[in-house]
Amino acid sequence: MCQVAGQHGEVRAAGSWGDIIVLAVPAPARADAIEKLGDVEGKTLVDPTNLLNADWSYAGNLNKSGAEQVQEWARGARVVKAFNTVFAQNMASGKVDGEPLSLLVAGDHDDAKKQVLELGKALGFESVDAGPLANARYLEALGFLNIQLGYGATKYGANIGFKVIGKLAK
Repeated sequence: MCQVAGQHGEVRAAGSWGDIIVLAVPAPARADAIEKLGDVEGKTLVDPTNLLNADWSYAGNLNKSGAEQVQEWARGARVVKAFNTVFAQNMASGKVDGEPLSLLVAGDHDDAKKQVLELGKALGFESVDAGPLANARYLEALGFLNIQLGYGATKYGANIGFKVIGKLAK
């Protein structure tokens, strides 16, 4: 976002304008982007980041997710983890070969989570409530697995994705 928006003031203007802000920046740029956004109090801040080291190894932590770190930096924002388990090529439709993918959404703020779940449905995903923001730890590991399946030894490419099968127990 910082590179696309350019000047510091443009990033701040975008942050003040949007109700839902997607933090689509490389992992090392997250803190800087949040600082440049300015006041994000009450805003839904979607973290689609995949935590990768420069050598493409996993930089995540199962004791504390990158999304939880974003919540600490963006106090007052309603951080939601989503879109990190989907390749960019599949985000516009939410599908692979006509088959809807699951959009896994984790967050602690019900209204913010609902916004992102509805956004996913509007795009064509089958949105899945993945629980509290602490579950972002597992979504980040799943995102890394997706990258490994796509571009690691198996080389499936980006035309893959995950789907949750089953119905909610009531």
